[in-house]
Amino acid sequence: MHLHTCPPEEVYLALTKDISIKLWTGAEVEFEEVPGTEFSFWDGDITGKNIEFTYGKQIVQQWFFGEENEPSIVTIKLHEDKKGTSLEFRQTNIPDEDYEDFTEGIQEYYIGGLVDFFDE
Repeated sequence: MHLHTCPPEEVYLALTKDISIKLWTGAEVEFEEVPGTEFSFWDGDITGKNIEFTYGKQIVQQWFFGEENEPSIVTIKLHEDKKGTSLEFRQTNIPDEDYEDFTEGIQEYYIGGLVDFFDE
């Protein structure tokens, strides 16, 4: 996914500052840029734990899918390119029964929200 004219640092800040996340998700959020802290997006629709932050480059998180499922690992990588920033969103361990709904939701709300935020 490409975010035009925005350097990776700006995209990184939008993904790691609670006030910014609230703007592009349009809902309540609890988030701290601290490894080991738990977070919540969309009033708790998505919850998880922060694993690792590399400023301007990478965010690694665990996303929780109910108690019976292993946490899913989400890795967001930011690459600078000529047009701005290229964002790579990779996720492992999505339960099969949730896969389609979840990946569509991510495209529409998570990625879509970010794109709209930066395109305005």
